[in-house]
Amino acid sequence: MLNEQVRTIMRSNPLVVSPGNTVEEVSKLMIKKRLQQLPVVDEENKLVGLITSYDIWRSPKKKQKVKDIMTTGILKISPKDKVGTAAELFIDKRFKTIPVVNLKNELKGVITAFDVIKHCYKKEYPNPILYKKELLK
Repeated sequence: MLNEQVRTIMRSNPLVVSPGNTVEEVSKLMIKKRLQQLPVVDEENKLVGLITSYDIWRSPKKKQKVKDIMTTGILKISPKDKVGTAAELFIDKRFKTIPVVNLKNELKGVITAFDVIKHCYKKEYPNPILYKKELLK
């Protein structure tokens, strides 16, 4: 189960924002969608950063641009990397989301710690008893 490729469980076509979006726009979007972090991509869908609720919290100006406060030194993973590699990175670095990019740095998806937990759980317990509706989505 942890030897499968990340592409089998990643979230394809994730919600993204642009470096030119304002902090206020992104903040509203994150609240509406109940997200803690979003990939930031340029016009060619190349990953340029990640914006987190922490970045927004420490931003003094709502009109400030995402490019001015986003985190740029981010960890990335390839669609062909193993789920176990993602799990290890989540444990080691305490990330919540890891962007999945190809060799051209184009965003292909994201993987979260919850995706890994859900994947392992469903392999072990294919017919969950509790929370069946949520787990089988």
